[in-house]
Amino acid sequence: MKKAVFFLFTTLALLQSCNPSETADLILINGNIYTVDPAHPRVEAIAIQGDRILKTGSTAEIERMKTDLTKVIDLKGQFVMPGFIEGHGHFSGLGASLINLNFLKSKSWDEIVQAVGEKAKSAKSGEWITGRGWHQEKWTEPLAQQEQGYPYHDLLSDVSPDNPVLLRHASGHSLFANKKAMELAGISAETPDPSGGRIVRNARGEAIGVFEERAMSLINEAYQEYLDGLSQTEQKELWLKGIKLAEEECLKKGITSFQDAGSSFEEIEWYRDLAEKGDLDLRLWAMLRHSFADMKDNLNGFPLLDLGNYTFTCRAIKSEVDGALGAFGAWLLRPYADKPGFEGQNTTPVSEVQNIARLAMEHDMQLCVHAIGDRANRVTLNIYEEIFKANTGKTNLRWRIEHAQHLDTADIPRFKQLGVIASMQGIHCTSDAPFVVKRLGESRSRLGAYPWRSLLDAGVLVANGTDAPVEDVSPIESFYASVTRRRADSGLVFFPEQRMTREEAIYSYTLANAYAAFEDQLKGSLAAGKLADLVVLSNDLTQCADEAILNTRIVMTMVGGKVKFED
Repeated sequence: MKKAVFFLFTTLALLQSCNPSETADLILINGNIYTVDPAHPRVEAIAIQGDRILKTGSTAEIERMKTDLTKVIDLKGQFVMPGFIEGHGHFSGLGASLINLNFLKSKSWDEIVQAVGEKAKSAKSGEWITGRGWHQEKWTEPLAQQEQGYPYHDLLSDVSPDNPVLLRHASGHSLFANKKAMELAGISAETPDPSGGRIVRNARGEAIGVFEERAMSLINEAYQEYLDGLSQTEQKELWLKGIKLAEEECLKKGITSFQDAGSSFEEIEWYRDLAEKGDLDLRLWAMLRHSFADMKDNLNGFPLLDLGNYTFTCRAIKSEVDGALGAFGAWLLRPYADKPGFEGQNTTPVSEVQNIARLAMEHDMQLCVHAIGDRANRVTLNIYEEIFKANTGKTNLRWRIEHAQHLDTADIPRFKQLGVIASMQGIHCTSDAPFVVKRLGESRSRLGAYPWRSLLDAGVLVANGTDAPVEDVSPIESFYASVTRRRADSGLVFFPEQRMTREEAIYSYTLANAYAAFEDQLKGSLAAGKLADLVVLSNDLTQCADEAILNTRIVMTMVGGKVKFED
């Protein structure tokens, strides 16, 4: 009898040790792993089976899940955390910026003119030259001729007489066009400003080349005519080239998921096709962006959830209320300090946003509204409150305000009361810092500009990101801005009392962003059952010195248990 019992227990032990559910395909050992999982915040090792995390724990625990077929990665004490989730960017826009001229680092108008001139030398006659990233507030050299801080088009037009030029502002809320582009668009002194936009003119009423907010459509339409002249195949190939470059850029910077802030029906279908063919190397979550008229009869089948093995989702709609502060487009409760009597731009009629809100509610889609100025944020909160009261049976909606940069203090508690997510971008704070006080004055800037601490203390969920290609997509740079509110170049510190802690900033870039997309059960922390999306870094972001953050290297990026980038 004793022999039979011994045999039974031995057999059960052997079966248990060979249980496939308890063996790992890949284990990471000897690490300094910050999981963002409150149950096990720090561990040494991770076991992965397929594309999921099987278990986290000590190296000794995890090594017991190893078989002869298990791959082992010795982390040698390196810092590991969940993969960064870009909480608000423009994926195809990032790709285009990697193909076209990029002026994010440009320090003068002359530098931009020179780059366009070089491009024009090799461009075919009539071919459009495009670029993005210029910002007049960040130039260090004075302009020989200017209007409201903007240069005239003359120098640009001189170096590109046969090529129309379209250069988007870093914010995406204004653009610069040369003479050829304005001629194709039919711009003259008699061209009226469209509603919600402005053509910047000199004293004689002549356009100097700058088109703000809705006025950009005048040049965009001329450019679209040029694109329409390309075949559908040529357009898609160019788009796909940008998408692949954007994927590479994100993965080498530790980003495993990207929340795209506005794509067309056509792009959504292209993304869906890539996902279902297994051709996406990271995970995309997209907001659909169209007018109410274009969407109201075309949302059958939406939302699109977890396609291509959790590589593509479209469950949100994007709209906007105002523009950007740098281009005087943010809609304010009181006038700009440096533009008396002017309160900014309401770029989309409030009634249109209300209609889109109702549409989102009807189709169980999240609504994500771009609002930067304090008036724009108040108006958006009012719209949300009205819609929520009319639909009390629907809860946990996770509607978002994109940017939420400048708030009246009275509206900060309303985010928590309404359950609205503040989808903000840390790097915008330090990027805009040189001109915010000039635009808003000392008091408004101190109390309501990028008020992360005030929002967090009020219990508001703050999501993070970069708004790429408005800023570099680097989460390390945005993390540094979030925890220091200091510019890396000049050392200028912008109201540091509103900064985040290290742990809050990591959370804002991982689990907060996952929650803001209804994906917190899948990603955002390193826990059993979640997707094995993680990043290995050269520095411990929770403990390293402030000055060491920007020197942090991405050692490895893993998506679904597969290494997608390795330094």
